[in-house]
Amino acid sequence: MREKKQSGFTLIELMIVVAIIGVLAAVAVPKFADLVRKSQEGSVKGNMGAIRSALSIYYSDMEGNFPADDLSSLTVNGKYLTKIPKARAPGYHAESDIVCVGLLMGPPCRLGLGAPSGYDGSLGGLWVYWETETAPLMGTVRHKGDFWLSCQHTDSKGTVWTAY
Repeated sequence: MREKKQSGFTLIELMIVVAIIGVLAAVAVPKFADLVRKSQEGSVKGNMGAIRSALSIYYSDMEGNFPADDLSSLTVNGKYLTKIPKARAPGYHAESDIVCVGLLMGPPCRLGLGAPSGYDGSLGGLWVYWETETAPLMGTVRHKGDFWLSCQHTDSKGTVWTAY
């Protein structure tokens, strides 16, 4: 009588395959999370670039004058932007399309020429636009037309968001 040989995997072989898959997953999951954060950062940087481009076009159209408001003039009739895109410091602050300006007040923005020190992260992730020629009394020096994200956290490369 001939014995029929059964084909298949042994328990040891299956355990080795499961262990290899576990090691690969342990390496891949952190890389995947890092890629998700980088894509979110790219989205915010793209939004910032879109607003800065709209500011440049507005500046050109208005013969050397920046908007004197909270950038709502950029969205009138959709000529420059249809709406202000969301600001979000990935992993740190909630999304917001609020634009704080240097001399205007309204929650959650602060009033006064010294406001940029508060706009460097303590208020959370907000867009900030400096609409005046007057330099701030404290904090980072800003110039008329400057636009940045209010966040002192760093991106995946270690750059502080306010530096962009």
